[in-house]
Parts: sequence; C-alpha cells; structure tokens
Amino acid sequence: MSYSKKLIKNAKVVNENKILNCDLLIHGNRINKITKEILPTPEMEVFDVKGKYVIPGLIDDQVHFREPGLTHKATIKSESKAALAGGITSYIEMPNTQPQTITKIEWEAKNKRAAETSYANYAFMFGGTNDNLDEILALDIKRVPALKLFLGSSTGNMLVDNPNVLKSIFRNVKLVIAVHCEDEYTIRKNFKVAKEKYGDEIPIFEHPAIRSEEACYLSSSKAVALAKETGARLHVFHVSTAKELELFRNDIPLKEKKITAEVCIHHLWFSDDDYISKGTRIKWNPSIKTKEDRIALWEGLNSDLIDILATDHAPHTAEEKNQPYNNAPSGGPLVQHALPALLTAFNEGKITLEKIVQKACHNPAILFNVKDRGYLKEGYYADLVVLDINKEFEVLKEDLLYQCEWSPFQGIKFKGAVECTLLNGQWVYSEGNVHPKSAAMELTFDRI
Repeated sequence: MSYSKKLIKNAKVVNENKILNCDLLIHGNRINKITKEILPTPEMEVFDVKGKYVIPGLIDDQVHFREPGLTHKATIKSESKAALAGGITSYIEMPNTQPQTITKIEWEAKNKRAAETSYANYAFMFGGTNDNLDEILALDIKRVPALKLFLGSSTGNMLVDNPNVLKSIFRNVKLVIAVHCEDEYTIRKNFKVAKEKYGDEIPIFEHPAIRSEEACYLSSSKAVALAKETGARLHVFHVSTAKELELFRNDIPLKEKKITAEVCIHHLWFSDDDYISKGTRIKWNPSIKTKEDRIALWEGLNSDLIDILATDHAPHTAEEKNQPYNNAPSGGPLVQHALPALLTAFNEGKITLEKIVQKACHNPAILFNVKDRGYLKEGYYADLVVLDINKEFEVLKEDLLYQCEWSPFQGIKFKGAVECTLLNGQWVYSEGNVHPKSAAMELTFDRI
C-alpha cells in the first residue's frame, strides 16, 4: 500500500527549549501538524516511537567531505551517509578541497556533485583569498551560506594574510564571515622551538604548545576587533581555549549578535591527557588543549557565550594519521558519533537535551538564515531524529560508515544513540542502515 502521509505517535518532542508529548503529522516533505493527539486515517503510515525523544535534524555548519580532489580520504556520498547515521540531516561543507572553492565555477561544480550523490541536505561555503573579492561580491546570498577565511596556515593560497585585503573583505561582504583563527607567525615560532629541541621526532604532546593558546587568542582577538571596526558579521569557528571566551557575549539574543562563536565536539570530549593513548588520531587544528580549557568550553556553551555546536569533520586515511607528528595531517571523522557523544554528556549531567537542540539545530538555522529547517514546526521541512537516550554501545570499526574506516572514538562506550533519521519526510536511516534512496535537497537561505 502506498501512503501519502506519515504519522509519528507518542513522541517527546524537544523544540524551542521545551519538551512536549506530541504526535507529528507529515505531508510529503513537510511537517503538517504537531499536536497532542492525532488520530490515524487509512492514508497515513503510522510510526509509534513509544515515548522516545524526537529532535530536529542537526545542522552541522563545518565539515570537510574531501570532494573534489581528495576522494581517497572521503566523498560527499560516504560522509553524508555517515552524517545521517549521526542524526545530522544538513551540512555546510568547507572550501579547502582540490581545486579550492574560490571561484563560482568550482562552487557550482560542488553543488552539482552533491545533487547527484549526497544523502543529506547540503550547502557549500565559498573560500576567500588575497585576490578573489570580486568573485565573493558576485555570490548569490540565497544559496551561499557564508564566506570562509583561514587566518592561520592552510592549504594552497587560502591563507588571507594581506591586512588591506582582510579589511576590505570585512567592510564589503554582507555574508557571515566564518574564520579559522590561529596566528601563523606564533605557530611557526613555536614549531621552530620544538624542532630545535626534538629534531624530526617532535612528540604529539607538543601540538598544543605549537598551536598554542597564544596563537588562537592573538588571531581571534584581531578578527573580533576588525569585525567591531567594520561592522562585519563574524563567526569564529572551533574555539578551543578558555581565554577566547572573553571575546564573546551572552547578554543579547543570537539574532542580535554580530560576533558569534562555535565549539566542536572534540574540544568538548578530549584533553591534552588523551595524547598519550590517542596519539596523532586526535591531532586537530586548533589543537586539543587542557582539561581546564575543556571545562571552560562546556561552561561557555551552557552560558551562551558559545552559540553553535559543530564537528569540523575532517577525515584522513589511517595510514596518513599514523605517521609521525611532523607528517600526520590534522583532523578526524566525527559526524557519525558527535550526537551520541553529546547524548552521553547529557546522561552525565553536562548539558540538557534542550541545549543540545538549541546549539546544534536552532542556532545554525538562525545564524545562517537557513530556510525552513532547524526546528520542528508546522510548515517546516520534515528533518527529524528519533533518539534512544538509554542505549549503550561501543564504537567499533565494523560499524563505521566513514570511508576512512577509523574513528577517534573507537573503543569508547556511549550512552545515547540515534535510532532513526527522517529527511525531507523520508526515513533515511534506521537500525544501523542508511536507506538507498536519497531525499537530499540543497539548503537555501532566507535573505533579502
């Protein structure tokens, strides 16, 4: 029998800082009704979730899916499937692929590829360089989520280090300017010290001394100062230090903020103590820092100094990551397990479900003006996740959906899991399996 509607019964709906016992009726790809009790009719396919929590699909504003040019590490297809298994229904991908997404031609090519292969909703940031301001100013702001700038070392020519260009971008670009903040001079100075001490055998635990608190704060404070001077809309990616929190505010609503901050799951989960057991598998830029930094980041998240939760999913092959420190690339795969890690933190009393939904669903939608997503609302697209908050499981290699086939969470036991995921009104993940038919759509942005 063919059904035209879906009815989700007996859900604990987590939405807009409330948890309500509701039913949800879905017509096509949108939510039609959310109310106390909806009676089934013959055209409805009924799913009784039996009191489980239902949340909006997560919007991950920072992923590296490696396509084009680095597809030995990952592809849009492989990583978007892993995202659905992790309750992430929409992602915003970064521009440092090969070729880089710094021209309209390359940006359109990525969208075309995603339309063919992505399993989750997609959008692609545009990359800024020292010489592509004309391209940036010609972008369609209803399709481009934001401009990405690297203010620390990066691939190719994506390091924006010309102060005049930087000021011109901040003054003229109306999009959100998302920045990776690490001071290049400080990093090089610290690396030289480590090299003189250790030669080619720099140990991994030197990483937070090389990519230090000073490197982060110096760069992020300059970016914040420039945003205040120019009136730019600034979003600081992956804050990793307690000191940086003083740059942000929590006394006004997100919609009124011109300067916002984000934290990533690895900076909330790991500390520098974990370099001993995890080695280069937890080598990220910015680096994992101290327990004190981690505690402060949790406090900043819960107090609304930090606005967004994201992954910075950035896979490399196991062979690449297992190289010595000097050669091992930074980054790791996270989209499949970020939400279970957060649910584990919820079960440990570190964060509420309402706060997870605010930071990983609502706020990305607000910050980037994502149209009709990020909430469970009548008329919005039906992107939602059913949670089993009591399920305990260990992260095993055989269950990984990442193309790189490893995870920094391997061997860790979580409490809290994604049971199933609905994307644009279609069940796309359940019982450990991603369904073959994709309902993915390009994200659009509600801007004038």
